[in-house]
Amino acid sequence: MKGLADLKRTIKLGDKVQLLIVVNIVVFVVLYGLSVVATSAYHSVFPYLAFVADGMSSLGRFWTFISYSFVHANIWHLLLNMIMLFFVSNLFFTFFTTRQFLFVYFAGALGGSILYYISAFFFSMGAGLVGASAAVMAPLIAIAAFAPKMEVRLALLGRVKMIYIAAVIIVIDLFQLSSSNVGGHLAHLGGALVGFGYIFLLKRGIDLAKPKKRTAKNKSTFKKIYVNKSVDKNVTKETTTQKEIDAILDKISRSGYESLSKEEKEFLFRQGNR
Repeated sequence: MKGLADLKRTIKLGDKVQLLIVVNIVVFVVLYGLSVVATSAYHSVFPYLAFVADGMSSLGRFWTFISYSFVHANIWHLLLNMIMLFFVSNLFFTFFTTRQFLFVYFAGALGGSILYYISAFFFSMGAGLVGASAAVMAPLIAIAAFAPKMEVRLALLGRVKMIYIAAVIIVIDLFQLSSSNVGGHLAHLGGALVGFGYIFLLKRGIDLAKPKKRTAKNKSTFKKIYVNKSVDKNVTKETTTQKEIDAILDKISRSGYESLSKEEKEFLFRQGNR
């Protein structure tokens, strides 16, 4: 029991992105081992982890709308997605929190499988949907929508704005819709729609990743009103912090991420890890 408690504590306090990567690797190793030593068992398990668009039967395996994102076709598929996951998450944490990343990531996986499922009524989708690409696409497009002029240093290309990176990726997926992997590219676009939709709502004051606060029901018609000075101080501090964040984000939009001073970058990093 102590070992289980320690494991839960490690998961709670540890790096959630690192945990995602580890889970993806473990699932791949287990499934690959099954495919080698117990092929029949592998083919029996596969439809219960991968997402297979099969009409109403797919709804009966509702968990596969998410679980497919932990299944990968081969080692190169896994490696590329995990590198992208690490790269995109670091960019995402420049502006946002871990809670927001996990929400956008899994919502992207869900958006990808839903678009895949709907499209299966009109296109031939093949054996099934696997891979974390749609999940990773969501935070990538979210960053591009939130800070389009943010510059990223890419090998051989130098500094490239996020809006151009996102545009190239989306155009490639659109052109690949005529390929044999039409389902995979449609899932990417589903993840992209989720990332864009999240930022669209966030800029209008709606953060879907923010947990709703429960309000206690009070039978009394009248409420006692009082002033809590400590709360007032906290509110003032939060307002000041938000103004500083907004000013920095405006600067990024105008001149790019590299225009920030070292102090401004450190401030954003601290706020993103709160």
